[in-house]
Amino acid sequence: MKFTIYGSGCAKCKQLTENTELAANNKGIAYELVKVTDTNAIIDAGIMRTPALAIDDEIVIEGKVASAEEVSSLLG
Repeated sequence: MKFTIYGSGCAKCKQLTENTELAANNKGIAYELVKVTDTNAIIDAGIMRTPALAIDDEIVIEGKVASAEEVSSLLG
C-alpha cells in the first residue's frame, strides 16, 4: 500500500504522517510512505488545502489532520 502525504512539512503534516503510520501498523499493513513538499507538485496533484493524504494515489483526506482512527477506517 502506498501513502502519500502532501504538505510543507509543518507540524500538521507531521501529525498526519504519524497518524497514518500508526493506523497502518495497527492493522498490520505493509506500506510505502512518500512525502510531497514541493508546492508545484502539490498543486499538480489537485490538492487545494494541506495537509492531504492519498492512499494508492487516490486523495482521501484534504485540509485536515485525520486521527489514526479516521485513517484506519479508510484502510478497510
